[in-house]
Parts: sequence; structure tokens; C-alpha cells
Amino acid sequence: MDGQHWYDLFGRRSSRRDFLRAGAGAAALVALGGLPGCSAGRRLKSVQRPFRLGVASGDPTHDGVVVWTRLDRSALEAQGAHRDPVAVRWEVAADEAFRQVVRSGTADARPELGHSVHVELEGLGPGRDYFYRFDVGGEASPVGRTKTAPSMDAPTNRFDFAFVSCQHYEHGYFTALRHLSAETLDAVVHLGDYIYEGARNPNGIRHHEGPEIVDLDGYRARYATYRSDVDLQAAHAAAPWLVTFDDHEVDNDWAGDVPEDDQSPEAFLLRRAAAFQAYYEFMPLRRSSMPTGPAMQIYRRVPFGDLVEMSLLDTRQYRSDQPCGRNVAPSCAEHVGAGRTLLGDRQKGWLFDGLARSEARWNVLAQQVLMARFRNVRDGAETWSMDKWDGYPVERTEVLGALADSDAANPVVLTGDIHSSWVTRLLRDFEDERSEVVATELVCTSLTSGGDGQAMTSWGEAALRHNAHVDFYDARRGYVHCAVERERMTARYRMVPIVQSPNSSVETLATFVVEDGRPGAERSG
Repeated sequence: MDGQHWYDLFGRRSSRRDFLRAGAGAAALVALGGLPGCSAGRRLKSVQRPFRLGVASGDPTHDGVVVWTRLDRSALEAQGAHRDPVAVRWEVAADEAFRQVVRSGTADARPELGHSVHVELEGLGPGRDYFYRFDVGGEASPVGRTKTAPSMDAPTNRFDFAFVSCQHYEHGYFTALRHLSAETLDAVVHLGDYIYEGARNPNGIRHHEGPEIVDLDGYRARYATYRSDVDLQAAHAAAPWLVTFDDHEVDNDWAGDVPEDDQSPEAFLLRRAAAFQAYYEFMPLRRSSMPTGPAMQIYRRVPFGDLVEMSLLDTRQYRSDQPCGRNVAPSCAEHVGAGRTLLGDRQKGWLFDGLARSEARWNVLAQQVLMARFRNVRDGAETWSMDKWDGYPVERTEVLGALADSDAANPVVLTGDIHSSWVTRLLRDFEDERSEVVATELVCTSLTSGGDGQAMTSWGEAALRHNAHVDFYDARRGYVHCAVERERMTARYRMVPIVQSPNSSVETLATFVVEDGRPGAERSG
């Protein structure tokens, strides 16, 4: 494969300059496809089960939201329409029975975007529930519920959201998402590892297809397998989602243009372009997040009234390579050197500027990897996980200093990735456990990755023994439900005891409360 070329959204072999043009053109297609009356797509008369991948919504504003679906390829092939734009009717209503339809239109599901549909709604009321559905060939989709954000100038007294990460299809059933879908939520935040890119495991609880994925067809097929799960579909249909990726949407532990595997940077950028395109196609994202080749701006800021400002971060695309051999290792000169970054200068500047300007009561940073220091000791020597913020200690100190000095109220960091639940106090100086507590970190476990899990592991024992700022650890599976009020944030750690068989119950493992003006969480009950 020629390292100077990749394949664009239209399937052509292209240079970087061509890809930039194609990305702009595809964005224009998405814009047209999301407006009523602009459809030029083929109108099908009869389609069998076109909505097998469900519906979703995401990125709400005070007057709108993105609603999403994707037509099933096999259903289109049966009609001979898999190479054509297809007209899809959409409706949004104030009631679940669709007696009060408030918006409707037709969008094109285009083959260039895998017959996905992203409709960016505007003109809705703030802080309100809405219901949406799609129709093609007389076949209706499932009904989804969504909710707009409160108006910025309206006092907001409560915001409920859940956050999740790490859903390995082969490691278990997404029963936790079924329970999540039954909760009344204003939003769901997914912190990454939505899919896993590895080869099929013959010993898996369930099986996805094929070898490790590296091209667009492979990524599309893997997402389709995950999206076929009924519990994942139910969670998407229950509330708007805010999504950001971690590593497994592309390649394990990738950093910038450096893969885990033995690939050239040029070959890896081809792979990254394919991965980003599939990610966009399958997520309820705005066209501002549409990738251009191997570049995709996923970091963004989503306000919820005057109560919460949520900054979703990207800790993969702009980072320096992991130091000291990339794994858990003792420190080295590179590790503590200046100039290494996890966020990249542009994203970091954007983050700091937002914190300086924020007037929200609670400032939530949704990101991927453990921010708290995790000091472990092996054979008398300190070791650090170089893929986490521990691998970038100079920039972590800079970020925590900005949180402390910006006057942004009540910073709370949401973290995934690590397949275990944590609560930590983020210190200005981790060398001094009596240092100022800057922010609270809430870490959710995996939904399935790692199998059933257990309450305590050797990692957890090390975390609690060598890190006094770690207040809680558990390695079972589940999600976290956060209720944000003006005076407090309450985090309920919801645990599913078994994921290797379906239909497990759910229970609240622990509850922590962060009081307004007092960083650090206290256990409740």
C-alpha cells in the first residue's frame, strides 16, 4: 500500500490534498442530508428490516440534538439499492405516540457514509424530552427518546447522566446497558473502547468476525456486530449520548501516528483514517466532528444550563509516544522530560481557555486514562503505567495547576479505560500527599472487558497501599450514575455481578458525594 495515499469517503485512491477536498464535500453532503426537502435519494417501496442497528441521538444543545440511524446493508442489497443514496423519512414528536409531531423531513442515507443518517435538529424547546423515529419503504424504526439541554440563561437544579467505557463484545453480555436504559437520564457519556479491534477469540463468550481489523470494511463490520446487540440499542434509544474514543476504536495503545503493531506511520495513518470514518458513521455526531482522512476533532464542549459544562477530551490523537518502553516500567529520562504531551498544544489551550471562561457550577472533564498518580512498587523500585497520565507527569502537573488557578468551579474528572472503579483526589503535587486537593476523579469500570471481574486485585491492593489519595477501588463490571445538583454531585457505582452469562441483576456497589466547593468525594451510606 502506497504510504502517500489513502482511500477517501467515495472509495477513490487519493492524495492528502484530494482527501481534504473529499472531506469538505462529504460534510456538505451530510449538511444537505440533514435538511428537510433536500433529499435526492432513491425512494424504496418495500424494505425488510432496514433498521437492524437501531437508532441513537447525541450532542444535545438548548434547541436541538443529532438523531441517527444506519440502514442495514443486507436489506439494501435485497433491493439492489446498496450503491444508491436512499431517502429516509424522519419525525420528531413531543410525545411517544407521535400525536404532536414538531419536526419532520427526509434525509439521504448515502453509500459514501455507509448509509448512515445524521440529522442535526434545531428549533426545539430547551430542557425537553422528545421522541424520534425513521421510516424507509413503509418500514418504521424503533422509537428513540432524546432530550435537549437546558437553556444557558435558565437556572438548572439537576442533571442526571451515566458514564461508561470498555465494552468488549467477546468478553460478555451488555446487561449493564439494559439496566442503564431503564434509568431516567439526561445524557449518557461513553469514554471510549466502544469496539475492540482484535482478532476473533475462539474462547470468547460471544464472537465477532475475522482477524484484527485494519481497513474500512473491517471497522464497519465490527461496529455492525456491536450495534446488533439489543441492550446496546436500548441504551442508545433511551437518552442522548456524548461520545469520545480511546485506543481500541483504532489500535491498542496507539499514540499520535505511532501504532502498537509493526506498521509504518504511513500505513497506520491509512488505518486511522478508516477507523475514524467508521466511528463517525456509527455515532450520533455533528458534522463538525466528521473526519478528514486521519484527522478528527472529537474534543468539544457541551453545556447543560448554568449547572454543568462538560468538556470531552481526546487523549490519543495528539499525544507523544509512551516513554520508557511504553508499558509499566520504572521512570527514565524521557519520562520526566519537558515537551511531551498527552493533549497536544491546541487542545490544551482550548481546555484552559474554557476553564478560564466557565461560569458553570460544575465543570466536568470527560476523558479516558487514569489522571491520578498510581505509584506501584516492584522489587523495591517504583513503576508507572506509561499509557496513563503517569506517563506524562509534567503535563499532568500543568493541567492540575490550571484547574486550581482558573477559578472554574467544582472540577470533576471522569475516567474509563482501566477496567475497574476508582475514586481519587487529584492533588496539585503528588509528591506531597498533604498537597491541595484540586479536583475529584471518578473512574468507571468496564461494561464487559475483562470478564466478570472481582472486588479486589493486586493492582487495587497496590493502589490503596501506595497511594493515599485513592479512596476507593473495585474491579467488578458496571457503570456510574451521577446526579448533579447545585449543592452536590452524587455518584452511584452500579455493579453487574456477572457478564459472562446474560440477565444478571444490578446493584449499587457504593455511593460517593462531592459537595459544592469541596473537591474530593466522601462515601455515603
